[in-house]
Amino acid sequence: MMIKYRVHEVAKDLNVPNKDVIDILEKYTGETKKHMTALTENELDIVFEAFTQEKAMKDLNTYYAQREEKAVTVSTEGSQKAVPLKEATEKKVENSVPKQPKKNPQQNQQHQQNQQKKQNPAAPRAKAPKQAQPPIRQQAKVLGHINVTSTSDNTIRRPAERIVDTRSHNVELDKYNEKYDRLANEKVKTDNVVHKQKLNQKSAQYRRGRRPKRETESERLRRIAAERKAKPITVQIPESITVGELALRLKATAAEVIKKLMANGVFASINDEVDFDTASVVAMEFHAKVEKEVEVTIEEQIIDDSEDTDADLETRAPVVVVMGHVDHGKTSLLDAIRHTNVTESEAGGITQHIGAYQVNLDGRMVTFLDTPGHEAFTTMRARGAMATDIAVLVVAADDGVMPQTVEAIHHAKAAKVNIIVAINKIDKPGANPEHVMEELTKYELVPEEWGGDVPCIRVSAKQKTGIKDLLEMILLVADMKELKANPNRAAKGVVIEARLDKGRGPIATMLVQNGTLHIGDIIVAGTSVGRVRAMASASGKEIEAAAPSVPVEITGLDSVPTGGDTFNAVSDERLARQLVEQRRTAQKEELFNSRTKVTLDNLFEQMQIGDMKELQIIVKADVQGSVEAVRQSLEKLSNEEVRVNVIHGGVGAISESDVMLASASNAIIVGFNVRPDPVAEENAKRDGVDLRLYRVIYDCIQEIDSAMKGMLAPKFREVQLGRVECRETYKISSVGTVIGAHVVSGKITRGADVRVVRDGIVIADDKVASLRRFKDDAKEVLEGYDCGVCLEKFADIKVGDILEAYTMEEYRPE
Repeated sequence: MMIKYRVHEVAKDLNVPNKDVIDILEKYTGETKKHMTALTENELDIVFEAFTQEKAMKDLNTYYAQREEKAVTVSTEGSQKAVPLKEATEKKVENSVPKQPKKNPQQNQQHQQNQQKKQNPAAPRAKAPKQAQPPIRQQAKVLGHINVTSTSDNTIRRPAERIVDTRSHNVELDKYNEKYDRLANEKVKTDNVVHKQKLNQKSAQYRRGRRPKRETESERLRRIAAERKAKPITVQIPESITVGELALRLKATAAEVIKKLMANGVFASINDEVDFDTASVVAMEFHAKVEKEVEVTIEEQIIDDSEDTDADLETRAPVVVVMGHVDHGKTSLLDAIRHTNVTESEAGGITQHIGAYQVNLDGRMVTFLDTPGHEAFTTMRARGAMATDIAVLVVAADDGVMPQTVEAIHHAKAAKVNIIVAINKIDKPGANPEHVMEELTKYELVPEEWGGDVPCIRVSAKQKTGIKDLLEMILLVADMKELKANPNRAAKGVVIEARLDKGRGPIATMLVQNGTLHIGDIIVAGTSVGRVRAMASASGKEIEAAAPSVPVEITGLDSVPTGGDTFNAVSDERLARQLVEQRRTAQKEELFNSRTKVTLDNLFEQMQIGDMKELQIIVKADVQGSVEAVRQSLEKLSNEEVRVNVIHGGVGAISESDVMLASASNAIIVGFNVRPDPVAEENAKRDGVDLRLYRVIYDCIQEIDSAMKGMLAPKFREVQLGRVECRETYKISSVGTVIGAHVVSGKITRGADVRVVRDGIVIADDKVASLRRFKDDAKEVLEGYDCGVCLEKFADIKVGDILEAYTMEEYRPE
């Protein structure tokens, strides 16, 4: 390590101004140095080389001649003054030196010459001094000698030319080192190494120099206070800040900040929080400039909420929701538009899920959302209204305005969407469209025929009359609204429905409202996050991207989202997962804080609740919307004597953990469109857990309501016969689909009722039409045997489906 050599030190040693050194460095390196700058080895070489070239003599003879002339001039001028100096010196020497025996003049002269040689052995001949300033005593003697010679001979002898060998030679040090290692003993080698180490340590300590004196706390505070007054600091303060943090940002002690707070009437300790206004007042008293700190949340970092410009917007398809009372023909009307048949696949002929479809009308795409009309599905209707542009209100011409019709009107008005009234079933004998329009005016829906702004279209879904007029009106209203979106940005939309599939995991039906959703995008939906692995359109076709107003079904989320949640496509998966964790934590805290605490005001109410009987229920359904609907319907059944408490609700088949929870909490399990797995069913029988399975929500509500009132009439219960697994299917033209099956447990009998279960979801109810063992008809086939089964109606059997055989047995509740 090289010792630091600064600019001013180099200038001092060279006896030149600092500016000369700085100019040389700037000339050759291009960098402007300061007088305290430490120079590198390279820079020192440049400075020394520059000054060497500047002061170098071209001819050595000229240099020596100048030195001789200078010496002679000095001696001539100072000869007269040198004599008194010599006399004084000789007197001093005589007084201090003891007397010696006298010598003859020749001996004195010889002795004097010997003494001069001893005193100055390096002086050549004693003609002229080679040094610029020799010592005073020596200078006096030499000058006197020069005067003597100058009187006898005035000629100046020039020194003979000297030849200096400047050639360099290469020396092989390794040869000498090896020889030294052979000759030197171990002790000498070790001593040298230790000696070198000590020298290096000392030199390193010398190079480091003394450490600067450490600044005390009081000195630091005085320095900061002076800097703060001279140049005010800028501090950023959030909405609330602790006293300790405020002191840290103001570069002051907590005691000083507390003192200022007390002067302003605020008493706070170091860990207490103060608001922005109070902190600002304190900061200004410390001569600081205050800026409000803007906290950037994770949502603001990853979710793009910027507004689109008109140049980015493109026309999008309208989203239409079909609403109305139960059994007024909403799905049938949509079937007539789509030319498909959905109603027969719904249990009881009523819609129990939100269906999202896209229809091509005269070359223009229109997205339809079908919502349930039963009173239990209020949340799903509200969700459908909030996600759409136009609401088609279906009212039966023979029934008129019903309770769910009124509710649908309120949802549409709250969502601020345009309403088109479709008066259905005009082909029925008791149809009265005029009466329907009269009833609608009570809810501020005045038909266009009567001078209002609500279109009323008479249609018949069964006869397919008036459908074209309804579609033209939908397109006209859409054109008036000028619906636009930006497809060239990250996708944003709403979750219409979600369910849990045994093989594919969580599946969500989503409606893209802005941007474009691609496969591989990271999406955040409520408390769910994941990457889009697969995406299918409303027709079931796999697609790569979904533009605005396109409903899609996606997989890849880590959990089942709640219907109605907004989803956003984001770029940073790590921040997305952090955001979801924050939302889950907030949800748990909200749930915990929502529990009723006992106070003097509600003490009597809590005592009444303690005496009240409670019915614990666990709800499992095939989709999230059905879970919400069943939960709300059951909780509404609470009365003065019995309170219904849904302790858990989930999506998917009834599992072993559900049975364990029901057993521990003394609850019953209500399954809606789902089946228990074999292990769960066996555990439920063993633990005595009541499993209630339904496909129509009416039956679920009425049965539990009757049980609560103690008015259960004689009912039929299901008796399990056995489980049959489909191993193969055969298509026979004269018979239909024949199932090659294996009896897994129990038995199967001819004429028995069967339930077709696929991945824990009930897809059909049917009866065994024929049962064969090899080529012979059989009345029953027992466990462990193969058989051929043919059903009466259902033919869409796939390998792996389970047929559950059962019979209905009448019983009376005790």
